[in-house]
Amino acid sequence: MSTTQTDDLSKLRTTADYQFGAGVGAALFPEDEDLEVKRSSSGRPQQVVADSGRLVTYGTDGRFTLGLEGGRRVAAALDAPAGRVVVGDESEPFVREGKNVFAKFVAAVGSEIRPGDEVAIVHEDGPILGVGRAELSADAMTDFDTGMAVMVREGADE
Repeated sequence: MSTTQTDDLSKLRTTADYQFGAGVGAALFPEDEDLEVKRSSSGRPQQVVADSGRLVTYGTDGRFTLGLEGGRRVAAALDAPAGRVVVGDESEPFVREGKNVFAKFVAAVGSEIRPGDEVAIVHEDGPILGVGRAELSADAMTDFDTGMAVMVREGADE
């Protein structure tokens, strides 16, 4: 791994810790894994990809959007339900197809979740169903019976 890539991953780990919580950077971008950092034409890190799939896309706003593999790693690094929205059987097939999560189907959610946060969507039994952007706060997701809770970007079976 080049010095530039090592420096990039160190900075990306710091960003991940800030965005998702302490320790997530090391879980997303382990030191002992050979990760590919794809760059924009200006040389800015744009995507980080592992052998198992896309981990994150690094937006121009300085925030990550999660890929499915990145969502798995974030969920594994944090104590449930932090960093995730939990749904039951009735939502599973829809989320897997990439359809959005509605508030009435949210079984649990990390208390820190705010609108605009990247989240993993998981089944009550644990497996990841998708990743997306929270549209409501954690409190609103559990209180509301209507409205979109998470805009799903990628479903696990897409």
